[in-house]
Amino acid sequence: MPLLFALVLFLVSFHVRTAFSAHCSITTPTKTFEKCMTLPTQQASIAWTFHAHNATLDLVFSGTFISPSGWVGWGINPSSAEMTGTRALIAFPDPNSGQLVLLPFILDPTVKLQKSPPLSRPLDIHLLSSSATLYGGKMATIHNGAAIQVYATLKLVPNKTKIHFVWNRGLYVQGYSPAIHPTTSNDLSSIATIDVLSGFSAAHRDDTRTLKIAHGILNAVSWGVLLPIGASTARYLRHIQALGPTWFYVHAGIQLCAFIIGTVGFAIGIRLGELSPGVVYGLHRKLGFAAFSFGALQTLALLFRPKTTNKFRKYWKSYHHFVGYACVVLGVVNVFQGFEVMGESRSYAKLGYCLCLATLIGVCIALEVNSWVVFCRKSKEEKLRREGLISCGSGKGSGIHG
Repeated sequence: MPLLFALVLFLVSFHVRTAFSAHCSITTPTKTFEKCMTLPTQQASIAWTFHAHNATLDLVFSGTFISPSGWVGWGINPSSAEMTGTRALIAFPDPNSGQLVLLPFILDPTVKLQKSPPLSRPLDIHLLSSSATLYGGKMATIHNGAAIQVYATLKLVPNKTKIHFVWNRGLYVQGYSPAIHPTTSNDLSSIATIDVLSGFSAAHRDDTRTLKIAHGILNAVSWGVLLPIGASTARYLRHIQALGPTWFYVHAGIQLCAFIIGTVGFAIGIRLGELSPGVVYGLHRKLGFAAFSFGALQTLALLFRPKTTNKFRKYWKSYHHFVGYACVVLGVVNVFQGFEVMGESRSYAKLGYCLCLATLIGVCIALEVNSWVVFCRKSKEEKLRREGLISCGSGKGSGIHG
């Protein structure tokens, strides 16, 4: 339980630390704005000034390159909070001169389906001006981690201050067409609805992130920790005669708690899929359904457990062991797959889980060695007893004849 509590603290503290680690600034090398906001992904931010009298918006987007030949862009979707339909400004190095260029793009459905590379074309929104500069001035160069500011002035529809803001970055450019961006959870969640008048973002994005955190923590604790602990209790405690049937109730209680918590996490995952149309994590989803199905089968198996004298008991035990260990393996593998999906393959949360899992594996190895030592000792004593070298009622070593 202390290990489990430590794991939960690791997971929660990491997300809290991440949420407050980034910052925004209203001041840039060339201009000062009235409001700013840190965007939830890619360490990006925006700053803006909204002129209500003429519905004009001065805005700067701050992002970073992930490749010397990559691209960084942001845009506004006039109709919905999604990539398709976004009117974007994308900056990247000119393939011929290497200088920074900024081109407009309209991201129609063919871009998302990757049927054809996006081609630059004029935007059908009231874009009054636009420019892009690298942080560091004229001498700055594009490299991995290079910071960039993309400025724009545009005229909004009167009395409509909420805008659907979209941003992203990619690894390379083909000619003058940006290639597809990475498809991690963070890259696919680079969308926010912002009210430029009040400075607040729409709540549904925050709710989605909260659901992701809850989904990850519940499933890591249930499928990734409690389930292996429950399997270990059945394997190593049942041979301790002093416990009697207590080991069974401990085993069943832990596994039942793990399944209930895992069911809640599984349901949240289903809900996240409904809230993210077009975002599919095939392997993670399949592993999740398989683990949940095996867990449900194990729970139902308790209702049909034959008595010890029943001739079908041995078949039930074989089924129970196979399905149980398969569920444990699938659950642990899918926890690691979940870290990859959420873009936290090198996070403190994953480190905490690995430490917890490594400790559990170490304890199991020690108990396994002890079980084999006890088994070998009993086998030796049984052999000596059959040969008549140890009397049945004698104490430890007292029945050995000279």
